[in-house]
Amino acid sequence: MKNKFEELKKYLLNIEKQGICLAFSGGIDSGLLLYLCKDFNVHAITFKSIFQTEEEIQTTIDFCKKYNIKQKIIEFFPLNNPLIKRNPIDRCYFCKKYFFIELIKYSKENNLNYIIDGTNFDDTKTYRPGIKALKELGIISPFADFKIKKDEIKNYIKELNIDIYNKVSTPCIATIFEYNKELLEKNIEMVKKGEKILKQYGFINNRLRLHNNIARIEIDKNEFNNFINHSEKLTEELKNIGFKYVTLDVEGIRSGSMDIDINGY
Repeated sequence: MKNKFEELKKYLLNIEKQGICLAFSGGIDSGLLLYLCKDFNVHAITFKSIFQTEEEIQTTIDFCKKYNIKQKIIEFFPLNNPLIKRNPIDRCYFCKKYFFIELIKYSKENNLNYIIDGTNFDDTKTYRPGIKALKELGIISPFADFKIKKDEIKNYIKELNIDIYNKVSTPCIATIFEYNKELLEKNIEMVKKGEKILKQYGFINNRLRLHNNIARIEIDKNEFNNFINHSEKLTEELKNIGFKYVTLDVEGIRSGSMDIDINGY
């Protein structure tokens, strides 16, 4: 594992002379990549839209301040784009293209010749239509290129004692919704409120998937008993914000559960 990261660091040191523009979401992948570049000529670019929570954006701000990294927050309005709003199965492709075209403009204006992101090697083996957009735009994904996997990233972050090593995954909120059903601001805000309620009850690692008016909750299986103990009050609170039915998914939390009908995922 260490050999991969040593080679990666040599690569980053080589390209930083021409300036690096790094897409920084605040997650552990882009967080580790930015940490490795923190002493370089790097600008961290964070996309802010309805698909992120205020807490996620604040996490990126705090991280950049801690390591004295230049950050630019670019605000987007993806629901103004009809291709994204109707939420086709390749929505992520259009979304990535929409966001990263602006990042390319920023990099040119600031003489930053390399644009990189935190896509890891495991991401290339799952349904990620956004990766196609990154390749078309010439975005570099060093973790994927050096075959660095998610578990290796987690272990290395812990070894370096970076304070985001235990951060739970916070995927784009658009992945919560069924494909080919229009993304509506009121539903997105309802899901955000619902996930915040779950966190207040201690279910930090959660997904609240929306199926029409049904909330399908994914949490770690070892928290099921605790969920049942709070189910009456939780259900009441979730119904109060607009959900008609509240369900617990017995398969537990998992990435890409909305993709099960797409090419076997």
